[in-house]
Amino acid sequence: MTSRRPPGRPWESLVDRQIREAQERGEFDDLPGAGKPLPDLDRPHDDLWWVRRKLRDERVTVLPPVLQVRKELEETRARLARATSEQEVRDLVAGINARIRAVNRTALQGPPSTVAPLDEEAALRAWRDRAGR
Repeated sequence: MTSRRPPGRPWESLVDRQIREAQERGEFDDLPGAGKPLPDLDRPHDDLWWVRRKLRDERVTVLPPVLQVRKELEETRARLARATSEQEVRDLVAGINARIRAVNRTALQGPPSTVAPLDEEAALRAWRDRAGR
């Protein structure tokens, strides 16, 4: 049989009591984020918020392979513009070309691939022109 709460005394569960006692001992003082608003509190309700955050934090891509390789190609072109040596240009072109060929050979999802591998010699000429060599 359960005991009744005495009249005039608030009901407090075991967990509530443990939390209250920990607060009194100061165990919750100086926690990260103390006194700051909860992030994303004003955003619309989303049952999958934690999945989206995990994907973002882990930098997991959910793009179809063809779209992902197009994105990687644009990033590689930007890196080619900042390259500091011919070997770096060659390595960047080889890396993106391998990804493009793999996607062109195996992609079954998403839009059809129209991405062609980069011409290594053309990339080197453009790099030399930019670098004044």
